Amino acid sequence: MTPIRWPAEALWEVVSPQLPGFTVEVLPSIDSTNTELMRRARAGQCEPTLLVAEQQTAGRGRLGRVWQSDTGASLMMSLGLPLAPRDWSGLSLAVGVSVAESLQPVLPPRGAGQPAWVGLKWPNDLWLGGGGAGGGDRKLGGILVETASFVAPQSSPGAPTPTSTAGTPRYVVVGIGINVLPRNPEGMSMPPGSLQDVEPGLDAPTALLRIVPPLVAMLQSFEGYGFGPMQPRFAARDVLQGRAVTLSDGTAGMAHGVGEDGALLVHTAGGMQAITSSEISVRPVLAARLSPEGDATGGPAKPVPR
Repeated sequence: MTPIRWPAEALWEVVSPQLPGFTVEVLPSIDSTNTELMRRARAGQCEPTLLVAEQQTAGRGRLGRVWQSDTGASLMMSLGLPLAPRDWSGLSLAVGVSVAESLQPVLPPRGAGQPAWVGLKWPNDLWLGGGGAGGGDRKLGGILVETASFVAPQSSPGAPTPTSTAGTPRYVVVGIGINVLPRNPEGMSMPPGSLQDVEPGLDAPTALLRIVPPLVAMLQSFEGYGFGPMQPRFAARDVLQGRAVTLSDGTAGMAHGVGEDGALLVHTAGGMQAITSSEISVRPVLAARLSPEGDATGGPAKPVPR
């Protein structure tokens, strides 16, 4: 197999002025990039780090789901950095917006013969819809946000020294997994999509270079302004908007977008509910169709402190 040429140096040159102390690591194999950065954070290693794995042996998704991966077939990365926002609500949704816009800055027209469009599904999935090979809803990737308290003494070498007083500083790990090549759908509840449906020939290194610098900028903006400014951009890619959905507790309703705090608004028989728990699964009713404005969006309303 031809070695993958990752743009580590190019990423470092672009990101390090924004994040002093930033490093890029590429590993041939690891259990999970999120797990590794969380291990390091709990051991006091809280420097800004981008960790990329060519293969994961125990990749994790939301609700403990396994993220399967093969070398070259998926982009698997985690970005860890100190962050102290006023409000953590909606962080994963904001990450989803940033990633979707990096992969596809302009949404293509809907309809047969058109490219697939990249949308987001609450709480943390990247979906494909519209045209492209296969059509219909397909899962492109997922996002997993975790946080850890600082445990290293502030006087120790390399320890973070957050100065923000707006919120409690924590070390946040943003994990992103994206299908680069088509996958076998056997055993999957949601048909898989891939970057080839969006842009034929797009590979993992190129996607990584597109995603990371805007993601860093978005996280720094989120620290100061929260999810509110991202809400309209989320709405443009919200796959659940106007669709009948079913919650994991059996409650049925109609999705009405998200609030300024990232909560999913669902109109049920008991009235409008604001869904904030990252432990609730939301699935669109199969017979429902996207509204003309539908698109996609995802990210749990709040990261769970670990």
